[in-house]
Amino acid sequence: MPSTKPRPRFWGVLFLLVFVLAVYAVGAGKKDFPSQTELDAITARGRLLAEYGTASWYATDAVFALKPSKGSIGRYIAKRTENGWVVVFGRMNEKGDGFLVVYEASQGITPHDFRVKTYDPPQENTGFYLNAAKATETVLNDFRRDQRPYNMSVIPVDGGQMYVYIYPGSTVSGVYLLGGDARYLISADGATVVEKRQLHKSVLEFSGGEKGKTPVSGMHSHVLSEIPEDTDVMYVLTRKPAIPEYVITASKVIWVVGIDGSIKRGK
Repeated sequence: MPSTKPRPRFWGVLFLLVFVLAVYAVGAGKKDFPSQTELDAITARGRLLAEYGTASWYATDAVFALKPSKGSIGRYIAKRTENGWVVVFGRMNEKGDGFLVVYEASQGITPHDFRVKTYDPPQENTGFYLNAAKATETVLNDFRRDQRPYNMSVIPVDGGQMYVYIYPGSTVSGVYLLGGDARYLISADGATVVEKRQLHKSVLEFSGGEKGKTPVSGMHSHVLSEIPEDTDVMYVLTRKPAIPEYVITASKVIWVVGIDGSIKRGK
């Protein structure tokens, strides 16, 4: 008659199974928080976006003071160089294989000072400015946007690819918008979407808080991921008055974006 006593191997398998389940149960209760390196990378991209927006704003003022003729420029593209930001204004040529630079605005001593050089005839670019212009068109053809103005920023990344950000632009002085934005990773030739990341859904407006009161911080909920986004940092760095922003995720994790763009866990 066969023995009904469990074999030693059975107990080994059972012990291993219990151990795995216990480890899984402990791990399931933990949250995988981003490292400080990841947070610092978000901060760095957000700071770059804030600089891009500021440079584009003041360069546009300088160019439009020259009263460009209608149809001469269709897009601007900014690029950070060793000597500061350079923002070019122009349009695609008829064949679509060159970007015609009509104006080139170079940053001066201060972030708000731009000197403008006019090209007549326009200077054709077949490098970064062409690929960046094509990348913006690729994004515009994919991104579903509301009937409102949008800003776009093109940031070079490793391997010649580009991050293209698209986000609502405010048309009212003192009103700051956050949300309804996305970040695209675009191929080096500007023609292909490599990756798309929706950053926020709803569009929030900030106009200084309640009348007669000075706000000390802002706050919004974030449901698409468990970390702040690049545009959260840009928002804090460009908003006036300069106040931190609390970002609360769907799992109730609190992040604080400081007025310098740094990101820390809240309490």
